[in-house]
Amino acid sequence: MSGFSPELIDYLEGKISFEEFEKRREERQANEKKDASKTSTEITECDEEDPNIPSTSGISHEKHRIHSEDEGHTSDGVSKSVHRAFASMIGEDERDDEEEEEEEEEDDDDDEEEDDAEDNPEQPSAGDVFALEMELNRENKKMMKEKRPRSKLPKALRGLMGEANIRFARGEGEEAILMCMEIIRQAPLAYEPFSTLAMIYEDQGDMEKSLQFELIAAHLNPSDTEEWVRLAEMSLEQDNIKQAIFCYSKALKYNPANVRYLWERSSLYEQVGEHKLAMDGYRRILNLLSPSDGERFMQLTRDMAKTYFETNDVLSAIGIIEEAFSKHQSLVAIEDVNIAAELYISNKQYDKALEVITQFSGITLKKENDSPQENGVAVCHIPDGSPIDITVKMMLCLIHLNILEPVNPMLTTLMEQNPEEMGDLYLDVAEAFIDVGEYNSALPLLSALVCSEKYNLAVVWLRHADCLKALGHMEQAAESYSKVVEMAPLHLDARISLSTLQQQLGQPEKALEALEPMYDPDTLAQDANAAQQELKLLLHRSTLLYSQGKMYYYIDTLLTMLVMLLKIAMNRAQVCLISSSKTGERHLYLIKVSRDKISDNDDQDSANCDAKAIFAILTSVLSKDDWWNLLLKAIYALCDLGRYKEGELLVDSSLEYYSFYDDRQKRKELEYFGLSAAILDKNFRKAYNYIRIMLMENVNKPQLWNIFNQVTMHSQDVRHHRFCLRLMLKNPDNLALCVLSGHNAFVSGSFKHALGIFIP
Repeated sequence: MSGFSPELIDYLEGKISFEEFEKRREERQANEKKDASKTSTEITECDEEDPNIPSTSGISHEKHRIHSEDEGHTSDGVSKSVHRAFASMIGEDERDDEEEEEEEEEDDDDDEEEDDAEDNPEQPSAGDVFALEMELNRENKKMMKEKRPRSKLPKALRGLMGEANIRFARGEGEEAILMCMEIIRQAPLAYEPFSTLAMIYEDQGDMEKSLQFELIAAHLNPSDTEEWVRLAEMSLEQDNIKQAIFCYSKALKYNPANVRYLWERSSLYEQVGEHKLAMDGYRRILNLLSPSDGERFMQLTRDMAKTYFETNDVLSAIGIIEEAFSKHQSLVAIEDVNIAAELYISNKQYDKALEVITQFSGITLKKENDSPQENGVAVCHIPDGSPIDITVKMMLCLIHLNILEPVNPMLTTLMEQNPEEMGDLYLDVAEAFIDVGEYNSALPLLSALVCSEKYNLAVVWLRHADCLKALGHMEQAAESYSKVVEMAPLHLDARISLSTLQQQLGQPEKALEALEPMYDPDTLAQDANAAQQELKLLLHRSTLLYSQGKMYYYIDTLLTMLVMLLKIAMNRAQVCLISSSKTGERHLYLIKVSRDKISDNDDQDSANCDAKAIFAILTSVLSKDDWWNLLLKAIYALCDLGRYKEGELLVDSSLEYYSFYDDRQKRKELEYFGLSAAILDKNFRKAYNYIRIMLMENVNKPQLWNIFNQVTMHSQDVRHHRFCLRLMLKNPDNLALCVLSGHNAFVSGSFKHALGIFIP
């Protein structure tokens, strides 16, 4: 196989697909052409520089000699150039075996022309001969440009090819394979050996290898569209849909107007989820259909509109259905009207939906001019036998267009239908009434649905509850919301609405019960949507707890929310949130832990990668300022309950959070909170660390020096002596520093230094 191209070897060994094989082959051929053109350019440049090349006069002399030879005539009086032109036209120099019949026909024509010439003894003039030569030259060039499917198998190998076919027919498959391989080695662009190999492997039962060789043969003889279609069908038998699509694309390249090929390829595109490419193919089919194929046009349009609608491309669906209505208005069926009205209603184009219904369904809408009202009352006439779907869509259009007079008779007709069978239509009309604020009209429809078996669903109960709430029936609405929460425990809006109603009805415990957490911590750590839903619920729960004065539970909720944001920062600060019942009730507390006790699940690499992503998810519910206000509420609440140590830990965690620390104003405010919490917790060593940094930045603030003095008085530590001395060297004129340094020297027994400070 040394003569095979690399991509052919890889394809036959199964390393690459046929599409990759063709791509690599085309790239190789392009590179070879580029190299060939470059080589020819270099040769031309060398020829121009070669002094041995004859001059222009020599070339013209040669041309004159050749022209003189061409002007010679044969015995029949026709010039030799004419004979050469005829010979070129009928392919005397290079003619395949398949063109022998054409040669015989040309010979017959020549005989007839000779007979005519004998009958007409007049010799043609020089001008006639010249015109004939020019015409023959043009015909010759035209035929040379035509792409005729010729075999690329050299004549020397045709005998071997025939021998291989004979061996295959005799059942000598291995010898036939060796012969075909030898032919491929010498003539890799000939398709015949590949085709024979495909038949051999098919006879041996190796369908996969047979298909490979068939694809190569078709690639070398690409104009055979039927062969590509057969290969597509074989690919489908092997469940290779992408390869079948490729084969149909090849067939369409040489027969782009074939509707069947387009249809099959578009169907395959739909199977692999390429809906856009499928729709493009169907559009090409619509353009190819003749006006007499109206029924086929309409059916294809229906299918395309449904597919567009399923993929949420309503505008494209509307465009295709409008095109069908404009081209084949007489073929519009009631199904088409239903589809068009559905599309217009989903796009909130109620006026156009009403126009389509009244134009094609037989339903009329008129105004009575003799009505006592100025504009008249609209009257709708629905013919007997009109589908209920069309009637309901008419109702939807009238409701949304605020034309409510004709709706009542149609509503009565709808209520006569069985809700078990027409429940979806009940719900559509009820939602339309709710959208325009007609809750009294929507309530009977929803009540009928919740009492049915098939439509006793959470979404119907939710609409029923919303309707009751809008009408002021709070207790009944609360019962309906409870039913929704029972059927769909993760429905956040239903939980919040139920909690609000229970609070208004004076049932605070039930209101809190409705806002119990929906997800476990593991789910919250993995599911971003679950974290968003839980955060919204906790926000409402915290507001409700604060209004009821349940501060411990209020802090539990605040800490739960803050941990979602500060989880990584808390790990860096070695702070952990635990649940404990040390006060008799189980609540959440912040504690300081050692580094080795931090959970391994939150390793540093994943924490750093996910920090910004988590912040982006959570800030979609609460902004950065809202999170800041939530943090302040938690700090205030902890201090109000005397949990100063936890306030310190919460401040430490917040200072580790990049979004708060990078904001200088927020960072300073957190440091003041940390200082206050440390002093209240009597953690003067930590308070000293806070106040020392503040004094270095604001040395002239008396309030800070007063706090510094209080901290040093209670800390029982002398570290501040050196701090004051170093700071006084930088600020010798600061009175507070002088007094403190003098007192420090006096207390430590350094009276000389004290006098030096007090009496400069």
